[in-house]
Amino acid sequence: MTHAHHRSTGMSRIRIGNRHYSLPASRIARTVIGIALIIGGVLGFLPVLGFWMIPLGLFVLSVDFPLVRRWRRRWTVAFGLWLMRRYPQLGKRLGFNGTRDRPRRRRLSVSRAGKRLARPK
Repeated sequence: MTHAHHRSTGMSRIRIGNRHYSLPASRIARTVIGIALIIGGVLGFLPVLGFWMIPLGLFVLSVDFPLVRRWRRRWTVAFGLWLMRRYPQLGKRLGFNGTRDRPRRRRLSVSRAGKRLARPK
């Protein structure tokens, strides 16, 4: 299936490395699955469940919640940079190209709020 087909059918997708995974079209179903994975991950000390379920649940929730999406994106960029420094061949195989710089922080503007510049007389 192409990317355009997923858009037209309303299916959500998540990309991890070079792989794309389809998620349910219903936002409620995605939210329930994400929360269930996180709860299962918290109970990771029990048999069958595992701590690996927590990040997977966050990935699923990141489709619908901007805050979680920002966390996922920051983590993905940081992990990709680390992977390209330590294991460049593996990083390339997983889809990280290593050409992106770190996200730049916003710079403060020259004129700060509350301070007025003196007018020349």
